[in-house]
Formats: sequence, structure tokens, C-alpha cells
Amino acid sequence: MRRLVLPRSLELLKKAPTNLYTRKSPYVATIESVHRLTTGENGGDTYHIVIDHGGNIPFWEGQSYGILPPGTNPKRPGAPPPNRLYSLASSRYGDDLSGRTASLCVKRIVSYDPNDPNSTIPGICSNFLCDARPGDQVRIVGPFGSSLLLNEENPRGAQIMVGTGTGVAPFRGFLRRMFVEEVPFKFDGLAWLFLGVASSKSLLYHDEFERIARDFPSSFRYDLALSREMVDRSGGKFYVQHRIKERGKEVLELLESGGHIYFCGREEMMEGIQETFRKLCGDSWHEKLSGWKRNKQWHVDVY
Repeated sequence: MRRLVLPRSLELLKKAPTNLYTRKSPYVATIESVHRLTTGENGGDTYHIVIDHGGNIPFWEGQSYGILPPGTNPKRPGAPPPNRLYSLASSRYGDDLSGRTASLCVKRIVSYDPNDPNSTIPGICSNFLCDARPGDQVRIVGPFGSSLLLNEENPRGAQIMVGTGTGVAPFRGFLRRMFVEEVPFKFDGLAWLFLGVASSKSLLYHDEFERIARDFPSSFRYDLALSREMVDRSGGKFYVQHRIKERGKEVLELLESGGHIYFCGREEMMEGIQETFRKLCGDSWHEKLSGWKRNKQWHVDVY
């Protein structure tokens, strides 16, 4: 993989930019491209969306943009609608490495009407984004978030990433910064991605991650959990926590050596993951977790 030399302007920010734009005064950006990544069941397909913000909404890897869909707030006539948060799926330089774009990974939300099982209710913001066309305008607030920021203080340290579904978005940004771009942050440690999705058809950015694994075999590990295609030892569905359990000894050793671990995905994923760590750590679980949190090694951003 060819490493790219980039301008340093975005490296001059000393801290993560936050709340640059608000619901009352959002930034109006332009959709640059919309590319479907997967075709899901019941219309729940996933898209990679590139937004041109002209360099006016800088962000750091691990942050989110708030998107304001068209229209007004149905509960407060005349007020802007609630924003929906989407983790940024590119590095701060964007996919085109210009510093002018940002990428989102968006799953189309379609739910059933409880009063009519034959009718569906489309998610307002996700469907707006997934149906957008190049040139369409989009209102952005933020950026937001500090809990999932990539730790760059120790470029030789371990960075363990655990994502489910579109929760892999920030880790794509991490990995592009670590392995694709030639920037002042010269990563020389171990990056390890655990990704959980339903099936191989649901994999997001799989080709990119496999390419990094081929080009940097000693620096990047990539482990998958496909819940509908793999089974655990009891014959049940195989989730990302089962893969972590298999690699538990190595994961704990890396954390004990000062490594950082990041979690992003649906909130319910954390119950199984924390139970796995509790079993791995035994009686010392609460003590270890407190230490990792105190040392800012344990990063969680769930929705």
C-alpha cells in the first residue's frame, strides 16, 4: 500500500474541535457521492456517503457529525428537527486526502408500523442520506465526541478496536490514519480489529481491511465474527465477544502493557462483551476495569 504525503494544516489543531456548528446555525455542506456497500434484508442496505464540507468542519478520528434531515420538528413547529449522530468513517483528511471531505457509513433504517404489520416506517434521517444524490445539500452540526478519540501519545502501543455493524466506521478512519497516510502520527505498534456482523454479505470495508492486513502483516490483525454463519462451542450464534474470548489471553496482555481498546456499535453489544471480560479477568475484573478507565485505555461509544 502506497503511503501518501499530506499537508500538515489539520495537524496543527491541538485538541479535537467540537460544537463548531449548532442546530440553530448548522453548516450547509454538499453530498459528493453515495455508494451502496451492502444490500440488507427489508431494505436495510448500507451506504458510504462522502460529504464536501470545504474544510470548514474539521474533525478528529473517532468523532461524529450530527445531521439535520429536511423539514421541521413535528413536536415543535418551526424548530429544526432533532439531529442524528453518525460516526465519521474517514480520517480527518477525508477519502480524497484533501481535508475538504468527510465520510459517513449509514444503514437505511426501516421499521414496522406496530398498528399495521404490513406497513413499514422509514427512518427520516437515514433514508434522506441513503437516497441523496451528488450535489444535494445537507445540514451538519458538531462535530461531537471525545470518548473514542484515537490515542496517539504512544505510536508503538497496541490499539484494539471492537465494532459491530456500522460501528466499524470510526475504525476505518483509525486504520487509514495508521496505515494509508504519511502524517506526523507515524504508527509503529499493533492495530487489531474485531468486527462482528450478521453474515459475509454484511461485511463493511472488508476489501480495504484485508489489503491492510496483506500490506502490514506484522502490524495489523483482523478477526471476524459472522453471527449467522459461524457457531460457538455450544452450537449457538457466534458473536464478536466469542472471538474476543478466543484471543482473550493476548488481549489482556496488551491491555496490561498499556494498550487501548475501543468499542463502537449498538449499546446491547456491550453486555456480552463485558461478561466475556469478566470471565477472562475473574475476581480482578472490577479492579482491572477501573484501572483501564482511570488510565483512559477503555473507550466506549455506543448507540
